[in-house]
Amino acid sequence: MACPKFSILIRSLSTSSPRHQLIKPPIQVFGIDGRYATALYSAASKQKTLESVEKDLLKFQDSIKTDAKLREFISNPTIKRLQKAEALKAVSQKAALSPQTSNLLQALAENGRLRNLDGIINAFKLIMSAHRGEVICEVTTARELDANQRKQLETVLKSFLQGKQTLHLSAKVDPSIVGGMIVSIGDRYVDMSVASKIKKYTDLISAAV
Repeated sequence: MACPKFSILIRSLSTSSPRHQLIKPPIQVFGIDGRYATALYSAASKQKTLESVEKDLLKFQDSIKTDAKLREFISNPTIKRLQKAEALKAVSQKAALSPQTSNLLQALAENGRLRNLDGIINAFKLIMSAHRGEVICEVTTARELDANQRKQLETVLKSFLQGKQTLHLSAKVDPSIVGGMIVSIGDRYVDMSVASKIKKYTDLISAAV
């Protein structure tokens, strides 16, 4: 059973008059960021505004990164919560944001949770990727993959997919792993780096001394 505060949050995000049960997202996202993102997904699903909400959030996330004044306003603890909520309501109207996006921003301001906004947006992005059947995969290697290596890796990773799922692969370089790779695909995480093996053997040797 949902706690009273979470029920209030759901009501604040939803603009539909009937209060139905939460529409569960295709993947679970955890913590406070996940709870807000899940409530937003449910509200936007009911209103069939998922794509427009995602577009709003991506635009707002970019604005926070590029607009120093907006960033300072959001993070300023001396500005009263209701004042922030009213200001964000005005910003939402001016930017023609969807009601669900506007309600989220106001709810975060009133609850003193604007510091979680970036995490909530990222959690919502994960939910939307799963909603579209996308599987996010991040691969870390000590050296940049060439075209042939990337193609071979994609072939292997696609074997983990099911049905109409599609793979979205991002690769990054971290020389500190020495060699091998670290793979994160969906909710799976595999550390095949040389650095992790060295640490494992070092720990074993230390324990034996």
